[in-house]
Amino acid sequence: MSDMQAWDADRARVRIGELEHLPGALLPILHAIQEEFGYIHPDTTPLIAEALNLSRAEVHGVISFYHDFRHAAPGRHVLKVCRAESCQSMGCDALVQHIEKRLGVKLGETTPDQSLTVEQVFCLGN
Repeated sequence: MSDMQAWDADRARVRIGELEHLPGALLPILHAIQEEFGYIHPDTTPLIAEALNLSRAEVHGVISFYHDFRHAAPGRHVLKVCRAESCQSMGCDALVQHIEKRLGVKLGETTPDQSLTVEQVFCLGN
């Protein structure tokens, strides 16, 4: 993840401007912002709201609804652990406990050295 840019409002405005003309531009903009910076910085919300003539609440609602959008910068690497029912039946809970104990972080957290973020996902195979 080292190729991601540090948060920059001017760069965010450029990315928003590249996509704001699309029908249903909000999701493509959010994905582009996350691709650029690794997460959706809180200062992005008013920029998007203004560009798309939406309220900040509407933009925030979409960001918080979709679990794929991060609210903080991830570690250099992201480990995704499937927590779907079929993976639970195969022992993923024991794997999660091992990861949490070994790394000292819970699901959704990043190690103190910023090297790894552990995320839960549901059904990687689907």
